[in-house]
Amino acid sequence: MSYVDGYVIPVPAENKDVYKKMALRAWPVFKEFGAMHLVECWGDDIHDGKLTDFKRAVAAQSGEQVVFSWVVWPSKDVRDAAHKKIFEDPRMKSLGDMPFDGKRMIIGGFDILVEESAG
Repeated sequence: MSYVDGYVIPVPAENKDVYKKMALRAWPVFKEFGAMHLVECWGDDIHDGKLTDFKRAVAAQSGEQVVFSWVVWPSKDVRDAAHKKIFEDPRMKSLGDMPFDGKRMIIGGFDILVEESAG
């Protein structure tokens, strides 16, 4: 069964295009090391919750938008091996400074419990 890395990131609204370009430049590296699918979603309809919500989860500040992303891998083993290679790859280092505050990024690896598709 596939494995998924999930991310929630606060990104300054003015960095939307920079973030998109960074993701597009990083994707070939992820794909080369085994990633099967990448989705980057720019927050559009994020409601304030009573106890918690996406904005509070990443301490989004005024002028920041929440990005919700995931990468699908063939397996956790492929993902684990890829992470080591990705973070050492000079192409990733050439991306420069990230257009967001990485200290407030939420990241986690997930086993797929249910996977359905209309296609």
